[in-house]
Amino acid sequence: MLVDSHCHLDRLDLAAHDGSLDAALDAARAKGVGHFLCIGVSADNAAQVKALAERYADVDCSVGIHPLDLAPGEAPALDWLLTELDHPKVVAIGETGLDYHYEPEAAELQQASFRLHLEASRITGKPVIVHTRAARADTLALLREASLPQAGVLHCFTEDWDMAKAALDLGYYISLSGIVTFRNADALRDVARQVPADRLLVETDSPYLAPIPYRGKPNLPEYVREVAEFVAMVRGESFEQLAAQTTANFQRLFPLAHVVASRG
Repeated sequence: MLVDSHCHLDRLDLAAHDGSLDAALDAARAKGVGHFLCIGVSADNAAQVKALAERYADVDCSVGIHPLDLAPGEAPALDWLLTELDHPKVVAIGETGLDYHYEPEAAELQQASFRLHLEASRITGKPVIVHTRAARADTLALLREASLPQAGVLHCFTEDWDMAKAALDLGYYISLSGIVTFRNADALRDVARQVPADRLLVETDSPYLAPIPYRGKPNLPEYVREVAEFVAMVRGESFEQLAAQTTANFQRLFPLAHVVASRG
């Protein structure tokens, strides 16, 4: 069984499945994907991801505000976030974090929002899902500052081994997406080889970043199979071994997730 530990089910391009989310999820299930974590990115889509998690037994969700979805000049309210997190199928916080690649001018606002999400993680005990791009030093500094008692994950990891090692030393997990299959991703493949087996996750981040051989097309949860197969090859492991290990890791990191069945 595989878990797609990070997907945006409310944003999928479903043309390949005649516009049907049910069909898209069935296609993933047929490839051995037994659970999905649908990610919140804004105040606007919090209700959507919760509704999807309520609709499907094998879907859980997170709630949070992506650093590129912040309202201009305004960090989210802690009370709002805590209220949204108080739901049985909201098993994580985020995605949150820092993205200076697109909005370096918003660094101060992004840091304030990230701190707020980390505080919500401390209050609720729910793990945090971290987005980081072009903000390595500040991301690690804020994670150290928060010093959370429970782990979180750096999702869709694109940095080098030095940053991965620093995050691992802080107790965080590393999640790999289809980017690891890209031709120019040698440094990321080095990370894939070195991450300890019990701290590794796989994801699609669908509808973004489809792995080879689907690069350039809309990504779908079923393609987490290709990500997992590639990572297993890079690590010199069997697909079955990596699937079982990453599923166990997901359950450990997200203990509130409703992972109830094993599917081939």
